[in-house]
Amino acid sequence: MKDTCVLITGATKGIGWALSQKLADQGCHVVGIARNTAEIDFPGYLYECDLSDAGQTEEVLRTIRDKFPVDAVVNNVGSAISQPLGSVDLSVLFETFDLNVRTAVQVTQAFIESMKARRAGRIVNLCSLSARGARDSTSYAAAKSAIIGCTLTWALELAAYGITVNAVAPGAIDTEMLMHATPGKDVAQQQGTQVPLGRLGSANEVAALIAFLLSADAGFITGQVIGIDGGGSLAGVPA
Repeated sequence: MKDTCVLITGATKGIGWALSQKLADQGCHVVGIARNTAEIDFPGYLYECDLSDAGQTEEVLRTIRDKFPVDAVVNNVGSAISQPLGSVDLSVLFETFDLNVRTAVQVTQAFIESMKARRAGRIVNLCSLSARGARDSTSYAAAKSAIIGCTLTWALELAAYGITVNAVAPGAIDTEMLMHATPGKDVAQQQGTQVPLGRLGSANEVAALIAFLLSADAGFITGQVIGIDGGGSLAGVPA
């Protein structure tokens, strides 16, 4: 993957940060987009952008497109707010779809024509085990289900151009996002004990899977939703 240019959204925290470091170590040119960029020693080129703002996002994408030959896109940014059915705030529903789905579509469309012209490219979308159903997660589960739909559709549309499109579906991963989405660290850690492997996953483990999907070795893999959940999606595991 040396000299491959990879764009990552949400690149300064959690899985995005772990992936940025891993790809840089492999010799990639990493271009990151994140809302918070202050005092971050990023292993590549970092652009500050509030991806919930479609106009600002378009401006930043235009700058990146003019400067870098992006070979791969990782749609990592997302948000999750727990609300049970009956208490789902419609503004939260819309905001969750906007950041998770609109951003993925907007970012990918900014670079897809150049990938098609080169007849090569990689797209990896971050979805979630929650797409299979998760308590108090109507907005997030629905948004990540939509990401799966995008992944399968794009894989069909882009296969003829040699572009692969896959989704990675993490389960309980030890990140700031998980801690924010649960009432406390003890609750988050308890989720790990409910996983067949008996622990939370790490951001580095997810990053390793994404890095493989971006590599030449994964050239015959497309249209797949690959779980990385310690067995959490197996039948018989308590929801």
